[in-house]
This record gives sequence, C-alpha cells and structure tokens, in this order.
Amino acid sequence: MSTGPIRLSQEAHTALRPATAARITGGFWAARRRVNAEVSVPQGPHRLERAGNLANLRAAASAAPAESGFRGDFPFQDSDVHKWLEAASWQLADGGEGPAEEELARQVERLAGLVTSAQAEDGYLQTYYQLGPDARRWAEPHWGHELYCAGHLLQAAVAHHRATGADGLLDVAVRCADLVDATFGPGRNETVCGHPEIETALVELYRETGERRYLDLAGYFVDRRGQGSLGDGPADGSPGPRPGAPYWQDHIPVREATAVAGHAVRQLYLLAGAADVAAETGNAGLRDALVRLWEDMATTKTYLTGGVGSRHELESFGDAYELPPDRAYAETCAAIAAIHFGWRMALLTGEARYSDLVERTLFNGFASGVSIDGERWLYVNPLQVRQDDDSRKDATSDRSAHRTPWFRCACCPPNVMRLLASLPHYMASGDAQGLQLHQYASGSYEAGGGAVRVGTGYPWEGRIAVVVDTAPRDTDWTLSLRIPHWATAYEATVGGEPVAERADNGWLRLRRRWRPGETVVLSLSLEPRLTRPDPRADGVRGCAAIERGPLVYCLEQPDQPAGLRLDDIALDPDATLSAEHRPELLGGVTVITSLALRHAVVRDGWWPYRDGGAGSADGVRPGVDTGGAEALDPVPVTAIPYYAWANREPGAMRVWTPLQPPAG
Repeated sequence: MSTGPIRLSQEAHTALRPATAARITGGFWAARRRVNAEVSVPQGPHRLERAGNLANLRAAASAAPAESGFRGDFPFQDSDVHKWLEAASWQLADGGEGPAEEELARQVERLAGLVTSAQAEDGYLQTYYQLGPDARRWAEPHWGHELYCAGHLLQAAVAHHRATGADGLLDVAVRCADLVDATFGPGRNETVCGHPEIETALVELYRETGERRYLDLAGYFVDRRGQGSLGDGPADGSPGPRPGAPYWQDHIPVREATAVAGHAVRQLYLLAGAADVAAETGNAGLRDALVRLWEDMATTKTYLTGGVGSRHELESFGDAYELPPDRAYAETCAAIAAIHFGWRMALLTGEARYSDLVERTLFNGFASGVSIDGERWLYVNPLQVRQDDDSRKDATSDRSAHRTPWFRCACCPPNVMRLLASLPHYMASGDAQGLQLHQYASGSYEAGGGAVRVGTGYPWEGRIAVVVDTAPRDTDWTLSLRIPHWATAYEATVGGEPVAERADNGWLRLRRRWRPGETVVLSLSLEPRLTRPDPRADGVRGCAAIERGPLVYCLEQPDQPAGLRLDDIALDPDATLSAEHRPELLGGVTVITSLALRHAVVRDGWWPYRDGGAGSADGVRPGVDTGGAEALDPVPVTAIPYYAWANREPGAMRVWTPLQPPAG
C-alpha cells in the first residue's frame, strides 16, 4: 500500500499502482530534496509568521476573533499553511533522525495545533471569513476559495496521518469534509468553487477513511463544473474582474471539453481531481475526456520546458501554439499541477508518454521555480528575459523575472516544498506483472511484488543500473524501464549480456525469472541536440533550442563573453555542441558550449524595417542574408540548464535563439 500522496483503493480501475515503498538516496533529486529539507521547509513557519498566516489562525481561535482583523491581501492564505503542513509531513515520512527532524516534528505539531484550535465548532475553517466582520460563508464562490482551502487542509491531514499515524489533524479534515458534504450537492448549494482543488482532496480522503460519500461528492463537483453555476463572474460591485466562464472551466462540462482553457492551475487541478474520480469509478467517458484534454495541452499549449500558461492576463492558457517565450507566464504552480495530472494519467492508462512529459516538467519548468540554495523563488518562469528587461526593477513583484524570498500571493513556495518532499512516490509503479520505473533517480523502490535499487548519475550521465533485490520465485516477473521520447539511441544489458527485447510504446519490458542481485544496465545517449519548434508557434519560428537528455538549456548573460548581447547572435546549426561538466558552477552542472554568429546592425536611416522581396533570407540558415547587418567573427557561447538560471546577477536569458541573423 502506497505511503505517498496517492493511495488507490483496492477497487480502483487503473493500469498501474504507485510504489508501495520508495526512497531517493542520491544524485540530482536527492540534492534538491536535501536543500528542501534543510533550508526551504524549515523556513516555512518563519515566513508564514511574517506574512500573517499564523496570526490569522491564532485570531480565529481567540474568544473575540472579529476584533483581531485579518492580515494579508488574499482570502485563501490559510492554504499556504496547509501546504506547508503537507510538505513537512511528507518530509517526516522520510524517517530521518536527529535534532533537525525533532525540531521539524515540533513545528508540525505546533502548526497543526493552530489549525485545530482555529476550526469552528461545525467544522468550518477559513480565517478570512471567520475574522471579517462582514464576511459571509460560501457567498463568494468565484474568489473566496473556501473549497480550495478546504482541499489543501484535507491533503495536509492525509499526509500527516500517513506520516505520523496520529488522528488529530485527520479529525479536523473529516469535520471539515462533513460540513462541505452537508452544504453542497443537489438541492443544497449547487455551485462549485472558482478554484478547483477539493476534488482530488476528497478522493484521497475517501481512500484514507473508506467513506464513500467523499468520493461521491468529488464526482459531483467534477460533473457540476461546466453547468454554469459560476457564469462569467461576480455581479457588478463584487470584488474581482469578470473574466468569463472559461476562466474557471465553467463553460462546458469536463466530459464534453475538447481543449484546456482558462486559468492554467485551476484547469489542471480540476483534471487531476477528475483523473482521481475516473480511477476510482472506472468511468470510461471521463477517462476519454482526460486523454483528449491532456493531448490538447501537450501538443499545442506546452512550452519546451513543460511549463504551461501563455498569458499573464488571468494566468491562463492561450490559443493553440500561442507560446511566446518572453511573455510566458508558466507559473510554478501550473508546472506542479501538470505533474499531478500527468502522474495520475500514467497510473490510469499505463502509457509512457505521460511520464515523458512529467520528466520534462520536473527537470525544467518545475525545478526552475526554486533557487539552488532553496531560499528564493520564481512565480513565473519565462523562456526569455531581454537585455533591458524592466520587470526586475520591482524585485518584490510576484510576476518579476527575479527570485524573491516570498510572495504576497505565496502559493508557489509551499507547493514546491510539498512536491519535493513527496517526490519519491512519483518514480515507480507496479501491476500484476511487475514493476515500472517512470523516472530515474538513485534509490530503492518496491512495487508489483518486487524490489529494486537504482544507481545513476542521471541527468548528467545516461547510465542507469538497476539491481533486482527481490522478485517472485519460480515465475516470470517484468521489470519495465521507460525509454524517454527524446532518446534516439539506447542500449540495455542484463548481467552484462545485451537484451533481445526492444522498446514498445516507450517501455522496455524485461520479463524473465530473476535471481536476487541480478543487474540491468540501461544506457541512454545524452548527445546535445538542437530542437526546433512547431512552425505554428509564431513566437519562436526560425529559432532553435539546445537540449541534452531531459534538460532544456538556456543562454544566460553571465556565461557569455563580455559585451555580447544575446539579441545580436544566431545559432549555427552546423556548429559542434560540446558537453562539459563543471562541478563548481551552480551546484554542479553540465554546460553546452558552441559557436554563434554575432552581427553588428548597420542602419541606413531611421526606419527599422526593410524590403523582403526577391533575394531575401530563406529563414533557415544563417549567413544567407544579413539584412543590413555586417557579420563579425563567430563568438563562443555557453548554455546552462534552464532550471539553474536567475541564480546569479540579473541579466538577459533566452531558451530559443534565432537560426538566422537578426533583421537589420
């Protein structure tokens, strides 16, 4: 039985089940998780205290809460506390010992106690509405986020219960869920929350308690979405703009939708919850809709980094292929939501492509959200920052291309913390045939009746060694290894002998009778490569990006020769891309070096445009038409992994670089 965020019921209709035990013990993700455990998570209570979140809980628990007033700018700030509690609980589940772990356990119980004391007698808990003198419960479904906060409370309680075995916070969650169940549904309050989250939380509470009505209520919320209960937004005079029904996915029922739309985080939290409902009910129509919506997102609305959300306006998806690099919103929370959705789809269907995208998002669009030292964060994750970008002037803005210690709307930091703390449970799965490795990280994993140990330097190295520690005796058992979609070449051996099997639909399935200690070695080619965009992505047409393995690379100003402007160069598709590991740089990274063409723009007059008639550039190869620019000697350029950008002095950055000279 899984000890992680997803614990499927015995009746669940999925192809795969999460690993029953999982630990990451070394390598890239172990290092990121160690910083999370030693720096980010311990800072949580201090940050929440300074922001007023904990003061609100104490005020709600006091004898005269209305006299204290609410601190903060947003009604949903309790959710930051709940997410931190979930993160810290998963961290405790790692089983470490020592003063740091003892202090973390003390802080968890302190904050859990604050949450418990703040809960109203009937189970209600949201300090904004408990402290506001004119606030009315359940009256502001668009912006109040009451069910969203309740959902994060439920997930924190489940994590706390699985990590500690204690019932206290779970009892708080059950009382809250019972109130929600008594308040919402046919013939009662028939609206939905403007921000989905409660759906997946109710399903997990059902899995933890066995109480079927929580699953039924989650299904009700999924089916009620798109029935028009939210409409275009609040009536005139209510807080917030009128963004329209697609913003909160209330324009069409989930089962009928053909495209992801609206606020990216809300859309993907909804789909993650719908995937949980489909897993537990076996509803084929819902499953088909989820496949269709994932395909729309992946094929037309996902950045190379795995990030989603093309528009700063309303933090929303754009149109198909609307993927501007410099105006990419790509909120860190949206990357996390995409990982939640993708992992559930991988379990639901057993298909490798979902884990392919999870890997891309983990290493790029998600990992970029927190600094290497674990102390600073990005809310938005653009793929280009211009030379004279002025968003850095306001370093406190949630939307700045500058890492900050915390945000006014601090949804992303504790969200990153909880995913990193629970990350081992996204690595492997099992079924009746055996064990599947979805992601590659040194560690130990149990699933499908067997156990394996993985040792690898991934993503810097392509060699992955898997030792089969236990497998069923006297019967065949299958070890399945995901072959990433970017891997053009791979080799595999068992006991040093090449395997005869070849990958099928992204899985290399090795079925045989295993001896304890038998070793599989998978070697993936990690040659650097140039990647070109879909030609329909107007914002990056004629450009290329550098990739190596699962990592997307970017050019950042500090790594380039003095005086070189990133706006003045073009990549030569014939230039050699060379990989070099630099352990002293940015916590230890492999960089890609190459040559680019720099051009000095020559202007003839004041008008910046030129004739594009016969004889103009073919738009493919550099050097064909300088467009008024005089080519200089090639210049060396250095690319770093995208996740590591913005960890030094501010400067220009770009993932996509033209393959032709800049227009003169």
